[in-house]
Amino acid sequence: MGDTLSTRARVTRLLQRTGFDARPDTVDAAEKAGFEATLDRVLAHGTDGGADATPAPDIGPLPPRNSEAQKRQQGSETQGVGKRQSQASTQTETEPEPDASTGTDIGQDGKSADDPVKKHYRAVLKQQREELTHWWLDRMVAAERPWTEKRTLLWHNHWATSIQKVKSADAMLRQNEVLRRLGAGDFRILARAMVVDPALMVWLDADGSTAEAPNENLGRELMELFVLGVGNYTESDVRQAAAALTGWTVNRRRHPWTAAFKARRHDQGRQTVVGESADFTARTLIDHLVSLPDSHAHVAGRMWKALVSNENAPSRTALERVTASYGKQRDTTAMFRSLFTDDAFADADNVLVKQPVEYVVGSLRALGVRPAKLPAKARRQLLTRTLAGLGQVPFAPQSVGGWPAGAAWLTTASAQVRITFAQALVQHADLSAVEKASAKDRPELLARTFGVAEWGRASRDALNAVASDPRRITAVALTAPEHLVLS
Repeated sequence: MGDTLSTRARVTRLLQRTGFDARPDTVDAAEKAGFEATLDRVLAHGTDGGADATPAPDIGPLPPRNSEAQKRQQGSETQGVGKRQSQASTQTETEPEPDASTGTDIGQDGKSADDPVKKHYRAVLKQQREELTHWWLDRMVAAERPWTEKRTLLWHNHWATSIQKVKSADAMLRQNEVLRRLGAGDFRILARAMVVDPALMVWLDADGSTAEAPNENLGRELMELFVLGVGNYTESDVRQAAAALTGWTVNRRRHPWTAAFKARRHDQGRQTVVGESADFTARTLIDHLVSLPDSHAHVAGRMWKALVSNENAPSRTALERVTASYGKQRDTTAMFRSLFTDDAFADADNVLVKQPVEYVVGSLRALGVRPAKLPAKARRQLLTRTLAGLGQVPFAPQSVGGWPAGAAWLTTASAQVRITFAQALVQHADLSAVEKASAKDRPELLARTFGVAEWGRASRDALNAVASDPRRITAVALTAPEHLVLS
């Protein structure tokens, strides 16, 4: 166990890990109020003028994916409402899917559907995806109570779902709203909503899983990653859970997508899953799994890695304390409070490497740069290209396991991306405070701006070397090792 943080360092850590930055005035107020009062304020529900001023985009339906789909759609529009609804049900099952090897749609004649209609579909999908991503990043920057957005990002990584396969910005937005709305309460309620979430169902091939052809992907990931953890279930449990989840479908012909249960496709009868036998439904399966002690430890353990230490696992005493707080009510806010008040959270050695979204959003917040106010080209450079280069684009996790953690982000390639980002960001930032400060005072000013307790010797030397140039010293501070960690 390392040294215990001072009150100021501890509230700085709290603000950084429950948000994206630690602004000097916020840290000053938090130090004066004390850690417990600051924690109460962070976790409390309340209005957020910044977030409220960045409402979600109104994402319309996607156009037809190819000429064949366009013909079917045009044909259906000439029929009555009842006929349209009947066709929608049928077309959900026959809609061409992307060829996994080429990324193109394959029509019913087996030929590539790379036609003008397909190109338009791709362009609209790309535009909607970019709009969605930029909106959420702008909301993170604008939020006055950033814990809500940080918590939503944590749950997005936990229930990792990618638009690259889902191919619907609207479905991803609706999942995002579920994570935000339910992410501070009973984990059971959140899990119930997620197991029949249209985006997650499409991502994990649960759409259309039937008694005759059950798909095991959702059942497996539900237990391995979302609810129980590796080693706490068997292959038989996976098969039985898959049977319990059969019968659910996603109507992708309607806007918005909707999930529906079709009893005739469900595997009727009893299943045995992790020691319990019942005629499970999706809901009762979730209720059973989240009630297990292994589930409590798994959820708490994943959040420990994200918020306390990715390197040092919780002690047995700490894990018991956190899971006791989580309790039979599966109270996630109580769990988070327990994590933030554990002795390990105040251990100076438990430093976390910032994930790319945390780094980019925190830098924008510290320098007062709002993505929505940037020209479109600059917004793409600072957000889309930077995060793609660093390997973490919201709504596009690399796998169902989410993004990597820890030092995996600190590569030679990522260093060059951060340098390019820093040089571009300072062109759009208001650096008047840096300009007004004397050259000798600028390193300390930037340390406060970025929530850095103290520059190391190498960083201080690098900063002093360019201190006469406000833009250059700010860019160097943005790429300094001390700014790449959540203290």
